[in-house]
Amino acid sequence: MDWMKLAERTYERSQIPVEGKEHNPHLMGNVVWAALWVVTKACFRVNAKGLHNVRQFKDTSGVLVICDHVSYSDPVFQYEVLRPKQWPRFMAKDDIMHGFPAWFLGMHGAFPVARDSADLSAVKRAVRYLKDGEMVAMFPEGTRRGKGHVELRMHAGAALIARMGKVPVVPSTVHNAEKVKRKGERLRFPKVTVEYGAPLYLKDFEWVPKPKRMEAFSWYAMRECFALRQGCDAQAVDMRALFPADDDYSSLFGAWKPGLPAPVE
Repeated sequence: MDWMKLAERTYERSQIPVEGKEHNPHLMGNVVWAALWVVTKACFRVNAKGLHNVRQFKDTSGVLVICDHVSYSDPVFQYEVLRPKQWPRFMAKDDIMHGFPAWFLGMHGAFPVARDSADLSAVKRAVRYLKDGEMVAMFPEGTRRGKGHVELRMHAGAALIARMGKVPVVPSTVHNAEKVKRKGERLRFPKVTVEYGAPLYLKDFEWVPKPKRMEAFSWYAMRECFALRQGCDAQAVDMRALFPADDDYSSLFGAWKPGLPAPVE
């Protein structure tokens, strides 16, 4: 059986009914979601906070959800709290999207993206989904934080996709996912909470100089994710420590927040 051919078909289908387009059947997804719901609810008491920040776009607009990445289980918990009312499309690293896994994950909305490169085909797919009113979820850091000696970099892909798709970006985090299974330790069962912040709109950042606007927007959005994780005001997040190799925009934004006048230099 040509799993990759079948997988490609799942990428081309929509996850929600779109006029004139074939969409993925949800029977398998519902069965898997129900099984995972029993496990995650019983073992991790998984719950969501700020879910209205994504629910408000159901049946009205596409939305891009971004999340910091600390555990393999991050997408599982995100998937559980977002379904079945909304059907997230996860951008998955291309090295796991081969053969049967590609088809299986594709049936649940995932699609491949090449890491550490400008994967225009993945960007175009994401934009198409968003324009059709779907939800796309991604981890802008590209890989898990704390994975060996990998230096994480800030990627502006989320800003590019949001601009092309003309959709808001909702920052999020998964509390305690990193405690489930640490390397060399036994499996643990902490209470897991998936938290969503207020949506961000690129139009609110038009005061930022154009050459740096996309990068600055991505930086701001990721800082919101870490503010949720740390339970603090965004200004208290030390982005220099989190992304030492990237530009820091703390002085540019200062105490500014969307809805306030542009900072005066």
